[in-house]
Amino acid sequence: MAYVAPVEDTLFILRHVVPLSEVAATERFAEATGETAHAVLTEAGRMATDVLAPLNREGDLAPARLENGRVRSSPGFERGYAAIAEGGWIGLSSTPDHGGAGLPQVLNQAVGEYMAGACLALQLNPLLTQGQIEALEHHADEAMQATYLPKLISGEWNGTMNLTEPAAGSDVGALRTRAEPNGDGSYAITGQKIFITWGDSDVTENTCHAVLARLPDGVPGVKGISLFMVPKLIPDENGKPGVANNLKVVSLEHKIGIHGSPTCVMSFEGAQGWLIGEPHKGMAAMFTMMNAARLAVGVQGVGVGEAALQKAAAYAAEREQFGPIIRHADVRRMLATARAEVFAARAICLACAQAIDLARATGDPDCAARAAFLTPIAKAWGTDVGCRVADTGVQVHGGMGYIEETGAGQFWRDVRITPIYEGTNGIQAMDLVGRKLADGGAAGFALIDEMQAGAKAAQETLPDLAEAVWQAAESLREATAAMAEASGPDRNAGAVPFLAAFARVLGAHYHLRAAQAGDESRRILARIYVERVLPRILGDLSEARAGAADLDALPDAAFAGAAGA
Repeated sequence: MAYVAPVEDTLFILRHVVPLSEVAATERFAEATGETAHAVLTEAGRMATDVLAPLNREGDLAPARLENGRVRSSPGFERGYAAIAEGGWIGLSSTPDHGGAGLPQVLNQAVGEYMAGACLALQLNPLLTQGQIEALEHHADEAMQATYLPKLISGEWNGTMNLTEPAAGSDVGALRTRAEPNGDGSYAITGQKIFITWGDSDVTENTCHAVLARLPDGVPGVKGISLFMVPKLIPDENGKPGVANNLKVVSLEHKIGIHGSPTCVMSFEGAQGWLIGEPHKGMAAMFTMMNAARLAVGVQGVGVGEAALQKAAAYAAEREQFGPIIRHADVRRMLATARAEVFAARAICLACAQAIDLARATGDPDCAARAAFLTPIAKAWGTDVGCRVADTGVQVHGGMGYIEETGAGQFWRDVRITPIYEGTNGIQAMDLVGRKLADGGAAGFALIDEMQAGAKAAQETLPDLAEAVWQAAESLREATAAMAEASGPDRNAGAVPFLAAFARVLGAHYHLRAAQAGDESRRILARIYVERVLPRILGDLSEARAGAADLDALPDAAFAGAAGA
């Protein structure tokens, strides 16, 4: 069975679980009606299913390659990218002032999931472009916006994000790339960047690099960093791609997965660049881009998890071992748990997107705080679920899952990068327990209040499930209060399990909503989640509150197996 975009599941969530109607009730997104959502998602699902999904295996078997300094894309990728660009999918949520459709993020992220599930390696191209569009909309001057936004939104040009250097990964402030004024308003950018996704392309006519660099008067650390637009081909006076800039692709990384996505080592050799935003404020502009990408990466995890699950379920229905293996209890356990987890992760990501939309449309600080709180959860949990479900898909295939020809292993190899890039999941968790609890956890407690109110509302129709969700939320409330008061080291040591617990309870909350609104299969799926997934918060919360003392006490040598007798 080939991948089929889960349009009906998304529409169900947007009707009954994370209501699109709340977004459409705002003046800014009044056109995002249920009819609009149905039309947009149906067409996006068709494109992903029919055009992109057939390219996924080609990208794995025939990776992007570097020839004479130019990237050559995998077979069919040019055709697939054209379908994305010509369909207007890149600018779905971008400003209409420069050619975007101006639709809400909740629809944009749903479309992103379909494209990622169909062909993650290709979807990475528009994902990075969308992030750059957001950064330019918020931080660039009018002249730069006029030059770049129409081309990026149309898909004629693609955008990249250049942060990482050989000696500056998560510690961005250690970067060495420098920017020297040219005296004409532009800057000479010199340095090397690594892990640059789609750093060159033959599916677009120009590649636009957003590059972090330090001006001569920039102070050490992140406060002295600026952001620059450095195009591969410098636009001429008419905005057309002109002369080649002084930059090049040094090499392509040989990765575990996403082989069709060219991950470049970039060298900037006095390349001409222009400041995005204010000097020394580059991290603020880059974080606009990264925050957009963080939710989108969580959505990628959900998309690949969905694709892996579809393939595993189809195989289980066909594979005969004492009858179809889909009738075996353990196989059914794996598939049912995976289906429940994918639904929960999808709902969490759409809830995050909904909060972003409401914050933008209303300016409500509570909506903004909710979006900020949900972003690290959506990114980390969406990608963790994607990895788990892809791994489960291999297991369902049995020995054939370990054979490359089945394609089951590709989903795991492709999705495994998602917990790492755009801020590792450990960094997401530390952000959650650090900055997002810095106010005492108000946004977190508001979500817990909502979950408990939802459980109370379900007590008459689903009393046992409602009680389990209410009690889990109460345990989460106690842990959130403790985490907000804990020392920094103790918070960080418990950050990942705390995030996992919060995500599991949110997932149960959304399953409970679905069970109240849906048919018998929705209620059964909710029961599977509440009885089989939700109880794991006991271990999560125990670890979250264990502190850092035992971890610090263990000698470094013990990690290498050299502990004393």
